[in-house]
Amino acid sequence: MSRNGPLALLFNALVITFMLAPLVIVCVVAFTPGNTLAIPTTEFSLRWFRAVFAHSDFVQSFKNSLWLAAISATLATVLAVPAGLAIARHSFPGRDFLNGLFLSPLIIPHLVLGVALLRTFSLIGATGSFFWLALAHVVIITPYVLRLVLASVEGSDRSAEQAALSLGASQATVFTRVTLPMILPGVTGGWLLAFINSFDEVTMSIFVTAPSTVTLPVRMYMYATESIDPLMAAVSALMVALTAVAMLVLDRIYGLDKILVGHK
Repeated sequence: MSRNGPLALLFNALVITFMLAPLVIVCVVAFTPGNTLAIPTTEFSLRWFRAVFAHSDFVQSFKNSLWLAAISATLATVLAVPAGLAIARHSFPGRDFLNGLFLSPLIIPHLVLGVALLRTFSLIGATGSFFWLALAHVVIITPYVLRLVLASVEGSDRSAEQAALSLGASQATVFTRVTLPMILPGVTGGWLLAFINSFDEVTMSIFVTAPSTVTLPVRMYMYATESIDPLMAAVSALMVALTAVAMLVLDRIYGLDKILVGHK
């Protein structure tokens, strides 16, 4: 097995530093005791973290984002699992078109989707509805679930399913007791990635949220236009910590290699 040379290791280290440095700086700034954005040098404080939980608008927006992400990720998974099985296991007219249709939100700017959905919701009188906001999020997060489901289905062994069918099991039984357990890491990872992307979505949400359904990223954007205190750094640090914990738990349960690469 070939090893990376010193230059390759240095390049990798620079790339990792470039990616992590902004997150580290934001998290450090969140502990400043001052009233302005500054890196603490003499003492650290939890002042701005306490301010986040004391801000009722942020707490309500966090609840909205939590429910919205959970519902949207679940609906996207329910839609992506049968679509992934059909695309990976069967040949039928329009299969490539169906695959491209499901994955198209990955290449369409969310700004464009936001304007289009705003116009559509205005025409059908669906503005301000939490249900329609969830459907809008389903559109943009379904590709993340579908890609991991496809990787899991293509990496699974069909001999166990064929053996179950030959022994008289129904299609429903084969799916629930054989197929689903085999692709469960991909389904779980897809749900989690969809949850994270829905929770962090801001560009499209700005156009389709209402005062009663403002999500946390939208609330942060609104607050940042009015103030530059370290409260935003504290909220960002909490979101980074939440995402890191979720990925760590997922890695400990399934392993990110099985989820993202589709290894058996």
